[in-house]
Amino acid sequence: MNAAGEPSRTSALAPGRLLSNVRVIPRLDIKGPNLVKGVHLEGLRIMGKPRNFAARYHEQGADELLYMDIVASLYGRNNLTQIVSETARDIFIPLTVGGGIRTLEDIVTLLRAGADKVAINTAALRRPEFIREAARAFGSQCVVLSIEAKRQPDGRWECYTDNGRERTGVDSLDWARRGADLGAGEVLLTSVDQEGTRKGFDLELLARAAEGLGVPVIACGGAGSTRDLAAAVAAGADAVSAAHIFHCGICPISEAKKGLAAAGLPVRP
Repeated sequence: MNAAGEPSRTSALAPGRLLSNVRVIPRLDIKGPNLVKGVHLEGLRIMGKPRNFAARYHEQGADELLYMDIVASLYGRNNLTQIVSETARDIFIPLTVGGGIRTLEDIVTLLRAGADKVAINTAALRRPEFIREAARAFGSQCVVLSIEAKRQPDGRWECYTDNGRERTGVDSLDWARRGADLGAGEVLLTSVDQEGTRKGFDLELLARAAEGLGVPVIACGGAGSTRDLAAAVAAGADAVSAAHIFHCGICPISEAKKGLAAAGLPVRP
């Protein structure tokens, strides 16, 4: 550690592992018109207007933004079109939007509003062929497989839906590989157990999911410091997503990037 308590410049990557610039992606969970934050995806509290936070993160150097409609299951559709449209007018970094996306028409609506990528979870688990259809229609680079994983007593991780509330019986590691085979261009891997705790990512989950996957993995759930972000990349993540440490000003994005660079990891300025 250096004097600031951040990782030293010794590279956090395993020998021989090649990595493009690590992307730092703030996650904005949306309920109605508000940005919210919880723990284990529950106990939500209002943080403010998402547009204000998005503008701040753009100024601080975020590489992308991740919008998740966390009550989409209540309405049966994604309700972020207006928020995405407003954000896309002022902010010129990639936007990924998830929650309640069930059809190709849903994807068209969000792309027209200004989204660059869509994150799909429930619809893909119900009908895996949806991943292939979306990838063929819009390109794999547009399709992000969102996985909400919970560790089970037997040591495996099970996929959940409905913001970490509904069990599926599907193994998260198997599903990540199948999703990539079907055409998903990235996997957003959220540890429900770690989410909101600021105790660090589930590094074992990340390492096992990333091994031989062939598409980038975005780590989400548990970031409490720059050290946690670097540890996630060392475990196998290609990008890191966080909410609490950015929303509450614990670690501005510019500082997060400095810490990643200090760990010997490549980041965009």
